[in-house]
Amino acid sequence: MSTHETPATGNASAELERLLAIMARLRDPQGGCPWDLEQNFATIAPYTIEEAYEVADAIDRGDLDDLCDELGDLLLQVVFHARMAEEQGAFAFAEVARAISDKMQRRHPHVFADVSVEDADGVMRNWDAIKRAERAAKGDKDTSALAGISRGLPEWQRAVKLQSRAAKVGFDWPGPLPVLDKAAEELQELREEFERGDIVGNKARLQEELGDLLFVCANLARHADIDLGAALRGANHKFERRFRSMEAQAEAQGDSLAALDLDAQEALWQHAKATEKA
Repeated sequence: MSTHETPATGNASAELERLLAIMARLRDPQGGCPWDLEQNFATIAPYTIEEAYEVADAIDRGDLDDLCDELGDLLLQVVFHARMAEEQGAFAFAEVARAISDKMQRRHPHVFADVSVEDADGVMRNWDAIKRAERAAKGDKDTSALAGISRGLPEWQRAVKLQSRAAKVGFDWPGPLPVLDKAAEELQELREEFERGDIVGNKARLQEELGDLLFVCANLARHADIDLGAALRGANHKFERRFRSMEAQAEAQGDSLAALDLDAQEALWQHAKATEKA
């Protein structure tokens, strides 16, 4: 074993074996869990995505205890998929672990081989080159700068990746201010579509213009070096926090929020904002 390799601790190995055994028991046709036995890759995939977001949420909140729990839930998703694949004779968990270990060593030749890089940017350039070589070795003839960007990503994340790849060959705005100008242009075009009045009949155009505006917003986040997902999660949290404050204010007044008219609700919203800022 080289000095770069670190064996798994006994406890980690034992706990992983225990988790694999639990999953096998849950999927056992003889006495397993009826719900687990009904699942397949397609039905489990939404849970996998949800658990990844739960991990991100725990990180956003700085809750390391919750992060430990959520990482376990995410690991279960990997084990679940691997178990179903093993039942079909496709692959097992060991092959999943081996594949990612091989990939990480292959894509870090500056750590595990004799390649030299100067900084993190050099690492990423080398990473991209290795990925292109891997796709070529698999017979992938797509040589576009956009090749290999998964269509399974959330669309906001795919938008950022598409823009980042285009920027690497020089197709990019020179800075955030021109992107803001473009956002204003797209917003005006969207406004014009709404002003036509026929929302139902004009839905296709509205969807296109809204998509253009969101795409530019993703580009703006990239130029600001802001994680778009984290920004949206923050906005969601803020809205939820203030809305719950509105509900609490209404209840304290002996009302339900639904019973108040829009002006009264807006007053509660403004009070919630002012309270936060104070």
